[in-house]
Amino acid sequence: MPYVYLLRCRDGSLYAGAAKDLARRLAEHRAGQASRYTRSRLPVELAWWRQVESWGHALREEALLKRLRHAGREKLLRASPAQVPASASSAGAAGAGAGDVADVDGAAPSAPAAPSD
Repeated sequence: MPYVYLLRCRDGSLYAGAAKDLARRLAEHRAGQASRYTRSRLPVELAWWRQVESWGHALREEALLKRLRHAGREKLLRASPAQVPASASSAGAAGAGAGDVADVDGAAPSAPAAPSD
């Protein structure tokens, strides 16, 4: 199942993304090979993540995250419990959490989230 995520960059900014393989994508970001934005703000750390039911859902939630201002993204981080997904922990992720974008901006996600196991 795919993921949506937030990375905290060296300058304190929060980058929103979506990935089918979170550990691989995090490794790409850390190597400076995933996006121009994060490449110029290394190092990055996984700050928040959420597993969703489909790639389409991941892209819709990523778009919601990208529309949030920095304060809204910070509020999402504060509202989410700390948790590290198994796929990201192998890549050395720290401080991740599963939460809901709708909790922050009031917009309901287009599809329900998959139960976490």
